[in-house]
Amino acid sequence: MDRMILRFRKADDVLFYRINGSKPLFRSFFGYVTHLGGAKVIVTSILMLFFMIPYYPVMEKTVMAAMISLCISHILMAVIKKLVKRIRPYLTLPDAMVHGFKFTDHSFPSGHTTAIFSVSIPFMIQYPLTMIALFPLSCLVGYSRVVLGVHYPSDVIAGALLAFSTNLLVLLFIS
Repeated sequence: MDRMILRFRKADDVLFYRINGSKPLFRSFFGYVTHLGGAKVIVTSILMLFFMIPYYPVMEKTVMAAMISLCISHILMAVIKKLVKRIRPYLTLPDAMVHGFKFTDHSFPSGHTTAIFSVSIPFMIQYPLTMIALFPLSCLVGYSRVVLGVHYPSDVIAGALLAFSTNLLVLLFIS
């Protein structure tokens, strides 16, 4: 079991270095993309959608699912971070580059990734055509977290899975 965990961590580190060691222009682009999963953009977006419900009542169930999923997944994410206590890669890996804000909390799972997927999944399920834009955008936010040096790839995958599982539960109870 220990050897398997060690191999997983090694693979996670190798993938981190490949993604993190990108060109400056690439890092600059992802410095902007990452904000799409941040609290300001996510909360503002979901509130704007909430206030549009009277004009587009067909969206009510989807917006409510996104709001509930965002709240629940955020609470779960905060609890998991406190339990796992994984230190951010730029603090533990030699030669890891951090670009932008240096977060001091724990890294597992990625909050930005959890947030963007929590809000986008209900729309991708209800309106499948939105998947063309929302899925790549959500993946780019997750990828940006590794490019910027604040998350391991497994943190990002865990954030997306947390959002997906939270959405499944929320959609089961809302339906």
